[in-house]
Amino acid sequence: MTSTTRLTVAQALVRFLTAQYAERDGVRHRLIGATWGIFGHGNVAGIGQALVEYARDMPYHQGRNEQAMVHAAVGYARQSGRLSTHAVTTSIGPGATNLVTGAALATVNHLPVLLLPGDVFATRPADPVLQQLRVPYAGDASVNDCLRPVSKYFDRITRPEALIPSALEAVRVLTDPVETGAVTLALPQDVQAEAYDWPDRFFAERVWVVRRPGADPTELAEAVTAIRTARRPLVIAGGGVHHSRAEQALAEFAGSTGIPVASTQAGKGSLPHDHRQDVGGIGHTGTATADELARTADLVIGIGTRYTDFTTASGTLFERPDVRFLNLNIAPHDGHKLAGMPLIADARSGLEELTEALLMHAHRVADSYVAEYTEDKERWEQRVEACFEADEPDVRPTQPQVLGALDAVVDESDIVVNAAGSLPGDLHKLWRARSVDQYHLEYGYSCMGYEIPAAIGVQLAAPHRPVWALVGDGTYLMNPTELVTAVQEGIAIKVVIVQNHGYASIGGLSEAVGGERFGTAYRFRADDGTFTGAPLPVDLAANAASLGMRVLRAKTVRDLRAALTEARAADTPTCVYVETETADTVSGAPPAQAWWDVPVAETAARPSAVKARELYERHVSTRRRHL
Repeated sequence: MTSTTRLTVAQALVRFLTAQYAERDGVRHRLIGATWGIFGHGNVAGIGQALVEYARDMPYHQGRNEQAMVHAAVGYARQSGRLSTHAVTTSIGPGATNLVTGAALATVNHLPVLLLPGDVFATRPADPVLQQLRVPYAGDASVNDCLRPVSKYFDRITRPEALIPSALEAVRVLTDPVETGAVTLALPQDVQAEAYDWPDRFFAERVWVVRRPGADPTELAEAVTAIRTARRPLVIAGGGVHHSRAEQALAEFAGSTGIPVASTQAGKGSLPHDHRQDVGGIGHTGTATADELARTADLVIGIGTRYTDFTTASGTLFERPDVRFLNLNIAPHDGHKLAGMPLIADARSGLEELTEALLMHAHRVADSYVAEYTEDKERWEQRVEACFEADEPDVRPTQPQVLGALDAVVDESDIVVNAAGSLPGDLHKLWRARSVDQYHLEYGYSCMGYEIPAAIGVQLAAPHRPVWALVGDGTYLMNPTELVTAVQEGIAIKVVIVQNHGYASIGGLSEAVGGERFGTAYRFRADDGTFTGAPLPVDLAANAASLGMRVLRAKTVRDLRAALTEARAADTPTCVYVETETADTVSGAPPAQAWWDVPVAETAARPSAVKARELYERHVSTRRRHL
């Protein structure tokens, strides 16, 4: 006879989650490390009560914004190598729909997070109930259906017994290296509180092995031949290198073959900046060294990359008529990108197999090729030094000088978190990644408001390391509320607020495409009705202080260096506030080294748009379809 335990659906789900583990390379990790929650009528009596019931087994974090809770969970998951994540619970209605942006970010970036939004009554005792979206043609629809397109798995638990297969499928997806992303279990508030006799085996400890599939022998042989016959190969390291923990395998592959390695935003740090084969970021926000190598490459070896438009310069970067692509990727969809030769495998397993096979042939690129990119890299480093250097320490810094000051105080233990604005471009070009996980850029979704909550999640996963959230004023104003969470729980993140009085990145882009910076500055209206008056008297430092943060104001380069040093040593949440010199420009960093397709008005009366269109047509004419 099967033994059972009578619990509510919510209690059973929480207890089930406490017994789930992910294992890779023989190392076991608890899959759901904690649950974030904001409670309302849709989850307070169900999941809320269950979290009280199992408080000793399931840690709980109190959030202030539902979207931010997802970002914190995602930050934790990425820092944990996707082997552990957090769950997020909300009420129905606006609490649930606030999850959508965070869910999209998680799914775009292939990062696991479990979403547990409340839902309207399954028994429909009244119609409509509070916060129910009435859809006359579909009685089973709710606002949670907004989460379907941004989730890798979605289910609505309308009966207690339905939880068993759904929970198992949810965990399967969370631990699948190809399918992982946001997983949503919508929980009607009446079903959450309903009791059921659960088989005790449902709560038994369960280990989900994260696979490392090797390459198909035929694909591997073709890949080895392609590399051996290439004269100017180039590796593009994507986020899959980090997800697979393949950094050492990549270093051995690059070191033994001499093939240079460029990196996407997600892949930066796959090699340390001072590795001989590291040539920096690639694409629209990349280095001149990497982009010139891409233009002349005859073989592009993509490792764990999705080949986004920034990476490929919207299809214009890889110029050689005979260029070929070899794509090592665990996801077949990405392995076949750009009509490339697929090498479908785990990044680490595939790299180890490639290295072994190439060593048998003693394969290495020509010394002249190594000398070429080494010299180009040295020239780029000189440009970085020039951007970081401040001749006058008692003046307001530029944004690159802010990064230079931070570069001077960090070591390999620090982690830098960013996602949106002009900072991602500057960081991709200029930042010197010292460790495999120092560079935490969310650029798949480039979500404003990600940085602060994500830094909290990273800090929870790496409690003894300095974690920096770099935010512009636009991003800060989007989502500063989780500073209260950091203060409440004593999570000693370091937040650097860069004040440049507006959407600097989009302002620069607007100017380039004929938009004349319309609607991008944080200024009063002038007499002509435009936002070209004086800067707004907004004091973000005072705002951060009002939320409980310790705040250090830096007016000059000298002040900034001292403030960053003090913040790094702090054991409480600390904010460094600095206003940059280039308030009306993007940043002062080197310009884009490759194009990015932002369509320009095909017809316009204003000269700026007409000129921008002429330039656009010259660039778009160089786009290629790789076949």
